[in-house]
Order: sequence, then structure tokens, then C-alpha cells
Amino acid sequence: MSPQKTFLVFGATGQTGKHFTSIALDDGHRVRALVRNPGKVASDSPNLEIHQGSITDDLDLDRLVDGVDAVICLLGDAGMQRSQKINTAFVRNLVPALRRAGVARFAYQAGGLSAPPGRRLPPHLWAIRNSIARSYIGQHEDNEAVMRYLADEAMDIEWVVHRAGIGSDGPSKGVLERSGKAISIATFVDCASYTYRLVADSTAIHTCDPSAYRRVR
Repeated sequence: MSPQKTFLVFGATGQTGKHFTSIALDDGHRVRALVRNPGKVASDSPNLEIHQGSITDDLDLDRLVDGVDAVICLLGDAGMQRSQKINTAFVRNLVPALRRAGVARFAYQAGGLSAPPGRRLPPHLWAIRNSIARSYIGQHEDNEAVMRYLADEAMDIEWVVHRAGIGSDGPSKGVLERSGKAISIATFVDCASYTYRLVADSTAIHTCDPSAYRRVR
């Protein structure tokens, strides 16, 4: 991405967020990050601006979004999301702040087992969601509520949702591409790299697509 941009990242010390932050900094951009524990931040880059806090705090969102080019949400707290839609409540407060600051681009990472608005999951994904992934049902429902809110009430914002098939940490397994149906179980770094590219993809605006690894031709 060029020229230099400023990204506001929520979840910057998480499994995907730490890779997104590293990729953006390595590419010469600025990152403003809200983190609960600054001690988890591995980078000492002068282009990294740290703010301590949580999305469940009473945040000064106008201050956080001021001067940024895009906002990235890579959030997840399975424990809290079992009983509360914390991401939905946060995004509902964040979007008005984006409007006030004139920040159009917003990227949100959901899970691949979260159904996009107005559509059902394919049977095999629905079966996984309700069996081996059942303990994450609160996260899926929170993500779905975020996507419905964006689709119903925030079409003036250039939002994009990555329904990621997040697997585990480890080295890159390839390049993820936006997919209409297929979804790949991907490493954290590959999901972060994909979301980083997605922010600049104008064709992805107002989509909630999964990603799949590029086929070797």
C-alpha cells in the first residue's frame, strides 16, 4: 500500500492482530493500536502508537479514530461472547465515530462459521458449527449480529467483512483469495495478510465473503 497510511487496529495483540500489525509496519505504514496489555506488544517501531484499554471500556472513540485512514477489527473473546454480544455493542458505537471523523474504510474479521446476512451456512459448515465448534456459538452469533448491523444500518461506510477460516499459528501455507463459496483453514499470518490486502480492495466493499487458498496452476 502506498502512500503511507494510518491504521487503527483493535485486537492488535491477538493471534491475527499481531501479524496484521507487523505486516502494516513492515510495509511502512503507521498503526494506532488499542490493547489491554501493552506488555504484549512486541514491536518498538516509531510508527506504532499504543493506547491501553478494552472495547468494553468507556472509550474516547472520536480521539482514537481521528486522523486514521482505515479501522481494522480483529476481535474475539470466547468467554465474554458466551453471554454478551460485546463486538456488536462496540461496532454500534464505533460506526458513528467513523462518520464524525470522515473515516470510510472499515474491516471486520468474523469466523467462517458465522453466516452472512440473509444467507445460511452450507450444511457441512452448519454441522461443524453445531458439533465440534459448539463452544464458540456465542462468537458466531455476535459476528452475525455485527454483519446484520453493517448491512442494515451502515451502508454509507465502506465496510468489508472477512469470514476467516482461522486454523492455527505457524508459517504461511500460501496466498488467500476472496471466495464466493470455498473456505480454507488458514494460519493466522495468512489471514492477517489477506485482511491487509482486503482493506485496499474496492471490489470487496459491502461483502462478507470467506477466503480460500489460491490454487497452484
